Amino acid sequence: MLQVGIIGYGRIGNEHAAWINASGMAQVAGVYDPTPGRREIAAAKGFRVFDDVATSLDDASIGAVLIATPTSMHCDDTLQALTAGKHVMVEKPMALDYADAVRMHRAAIDAGRVLSVFQCRRWDIDFLTVRQLIASGELGKLINVESRLGQWSSCVGPAAREYRPNWRNERAFGGGGLYDWGSHFIDQLAQLMLPDAPVRVFAQLRGNVWSSDCDDFARVIIDFASGAVALCEINTTTTRPLPRWHIDGTLGSADAPHSATFDTHQWAQLTLADPAGVPRSVKRANPGLSESDIWACFARACSDGIEPAVTVDSVLTTMRLLDAARESSRTGKAIDLAAAC
Repeated sequence: MLQVGIIGYGRIGNEHAAWINASGMAQVAGVYDPTPGRREIAAAKGFRVFDDVATSLDDASIGAVLIATPTSMHCDDTLQALTAGKHVMVEKPMALDYADAVRMHRAAIDAGRVLSVFQCRRWDIDFLTVRQLIASGELGKLINVESRLGQWSSCVGPAAREYRPNWRNERAFGGGGLYDWGSHFIDQLAQLMLPDAPVRVFAQLRGNVWSSDCDDFARVIIDFASGAVALCEINTTTTRPLPRWHIDGTLGSADAPHSATFDTHQWAQLTLADPAGVPRSVKRANPGLSESDIWACFARACSDGIEPAVTVDSVLTTMRLLDAARESSRTGKAIDLAAAC
């Protein structure tokens, strides 16, 4: 049974604790958080609590560490854990930028340890249904894929009140819609289009209503080598949200509805219309991995040397796209990914 230490016990760290213990392959061995209030919550749930990171990493019984700290801390926390000989699962986004992600990847290789990123939405039922529809050929040659989240409220909300509750709306910490939902949706698009490769990115990131420090509106357009175009839009400043998915091909188009509660099963209700406009429902895909399944895969990777559910190699493309989106918005120009390497 893989013993996992948690570094960062905010909202998502607490959720991971339940997923880890339900995996059947791993269990929480201890928790560290810099905030006394979060340590008290962990202790009340029966978890062993560490007073500092070093003590948790010195514990020989702990084989792996979850990094669930703010995004700006992911790189340093991961490097420290790898240096201590621990396998590492890091929350998304992997790091603040591609360069830090590469540093983390190389450190894991040098340490001979497993490093994985919790890009869990690769197994959302709506994403799997869209992927299945595209693979079926029913849309013909793919022209356009649009992936959206729309609402009139900040998508990032407050973090744990005991620790800087607004950090997820602060640029220095990696706040904003692009790094929140956007890091999931751009990762999905990169996976969806495989083996097609992204070649160019144009983005508009704006802070309009909920934050002036980082984006509450993010629009990212990605050109692929095949000529297909993908769009990711996180718009928390709309009172009339657009469909969650819109896909166009040479043989028809498909839509999936908006869900105010982020219900992936509702998002999976795709309707396909042929060129004559005749609509029909799309068959839903089979369920994918659960969060606990991802942890079970990670535990097997640590013990048996197999690949985890999410490899760092597959996430590096996502990190390059996030970097390019920020640079495009800063300069107002499209970013050629080949030139950016």
